[in-house]
Amino acid sequence: MVRVSRVAKGSIAEELGIVPGTELLSVNGRELLDFLDWEFLTADEELLIAAKLPDGELVEYDIERPEGEPMGLELEPPTVRRCANRCEFCFIEGLPKGLRKPLYIRDDDYRLSFAYGNFATLSNVKERDVARILEYRLSPLYVSVHATPWEARKKLLNNPRVPNILEQMTRLAEGGIQFHTQMVVVPGLNDGDVLEQSLTDLWNFGDAVLSVALVPVGVTQFSHLYTGKPMDEANAARILDAVERWEARALAERGEKWVRGSDELYMLANVELPGPEHYGEFAQVENGVGAVTLLRKRVRDGLAELPRLDGRRIGVVTGSSMAPLMPEILAELTDATGARFELISMTNSLFGPTVTTAGLLVGADIRRALEGRHDLDLALIPAETINESGVFLDDESFIVLRESLPMPVYPSYDFIDALVPEGERAGV
Repeated sequence: MVRVSRVAKGSIAEELGIVPGTELLSVNGRELLDFLDWEFLTADEELLIAAKLPDGELVEYDIERPEGEPMGLELEPPTVRRCANRCEFCFIEGLPKGLRKPLYIRDDDYRLSFAYGNFATLSNVKERDVARILEYRLSPLYVSVHATPWEARKKLLNNPRVPNILEQMTRLAEGGIQFHTQMVVVPGLNDGDVLEQSLTDLWNFGDAVLSVALVPVGVTQFSHLYTGKPMDEANAARILDAVERWEARALAERGEKWVRGSDELYMLANVELPGPEHYGEFAQVENGVGAVTLLRKRVRDGLAELPRLDGRRIGVVTGSSMAPLMPEILAELTDATGARFELISMTNSLFGPTVTTAGLLVGADIRRALEGRHDLDLALIPAETINESGVFLDDESFIVLRESLPMPVYPSYDFIDALVPEGERAGV
């Protein structure tokens, strides 16, 4: 079902009389199944749209739209396709009870893969879905491969009915679809020979596979399904050796590194993170590949914009994995501003000490870090800890938390966004 949630003032949709709650049924005779159909089928200038108003009245809109002018409406979020796998390393399986319900939704949706870069396993893709992917040229897709050998993949996904990923990708690649891929590496399951075979298979797709990210398995204290080995320094170093070997081959033969390890892999192996040139266009930065390096680059690029903040004390809250990397950045910020930055490293109280990522800190962690700190003039927290509704993973409201603390608190992605007055930022 495709239903309107909002209509922009002065838009074509408003002029037609479309209102929130209107159900959009078809465009030029083609039934609308979801937001993808709407986006692609309304690309034409001449449209015949069948709809049902909230009161049940059926209407048709015959439209000749000026080229490039948007319709001016937003759709209700689609029903998300659920994941049929039971991966031992699934983050959802590592959540404690009692969190808000949307956090427990295990999505595995090729539509969200195309639209938002969500990774999907393609294990629930049917023939009609393949036809839509090919018709609409949904490329690139972000695919959780994990392993290409079929038996190994069945075990990893804990799903004996999972399709053969090589057959799926071959058919899509022949239709012009490209992929960004990831493998969550679990010691003893998809490292060693399985990893080598998987990388070989993905390499053989040529330019259909745009990138490969290797991510070390991570579990929380609530990961009740996980029975595998932990990802320790030795395992991380072996995987990183494979990354560097394949990077060298790809660079020599294709002029691009192609496969990269996540930041966490380098940290676990106690190896210095590469510089910005290593990551090209940072294609998988949202997957933790090059995120720290990009942060360093953004800070250095923005130092000249920073105001003087001489003598001010600024608290910087982060997770334990980022803590060793922060002093270098904070020293640069100190030189540029004259402020005194205090690093406050926190252990995750919700997921346990094995979850060290700054973006997964919860409201209770921020409160513990900052309550009673009357000596701080302001504090910065990772912006990734808060969702679009301003809520932490433990359902704590950022606004409520901020008002209870003794200093101004700002979410920040790269320090520059919080320390430079908005009207003075480059490009504003």
